[in-house]
Amino acid sequence: MLVKTFAPRGKTPVLRVPLAHPHLSAISAIGLTGEVAFAVQPTSFDSAAVITFFEQLLLQFSGHLIVIWDGSPIHRSKAIKTFLAEGAAHRLHLERLPGYAPDLNPDEGVWCWLKRRLKNQCFATPDALQTAVLAANEEFINRPDLLLGCLHACPYLLWVPSRESVKEGIC
Repeated sequence: MLVKTFAPRGKTPVLRVPLAHPHLSAISAIGLTGEVAFAVQPTSFDSAAVITFFEQLLLQFSGHLIVIWDGSPIHRSKAIKTFLAEGAAHRLHLERLPGYAPDLNPDEGVWCWLKRRLKNQCFATPDALQTAVLAANEEFINRPDLLLGCLHACPYLLWVPSRESVKEGIC
């Protein structure tokens, strides 16, 4: 394919565009009995923000926690390892998923539902998007059938409560 450009002959044209744009980053965790922890921020999550989320999890959930997540470099940072070594490992255990395995991550169902819920909408500002994301998250939390659907789709979970047990308040 031949294309004409305004670059000098033999010089590859370089387009300069700003790579930074307003965006939101979100992180979430779901529990086997219907709990959801969710955080949104206007910047990318770094180790400090992930540690803050872990601290939120430790406050919100009692007992031992197993966090199953992907192999992102942020998840293997020195700060995370230090946080665990300083005492968090007594209650918090991190288990990494294989390379690319979204079908093994029950939280992917949450994100899939959220993306479908917000599709075909245009938000003027990141604040408007954040408001819509938080409202959709509240809607998700109030629908235990959606959460249980995400959990039931995960092939390795040994015990997931039934919809009836959640409705009856058994779990």
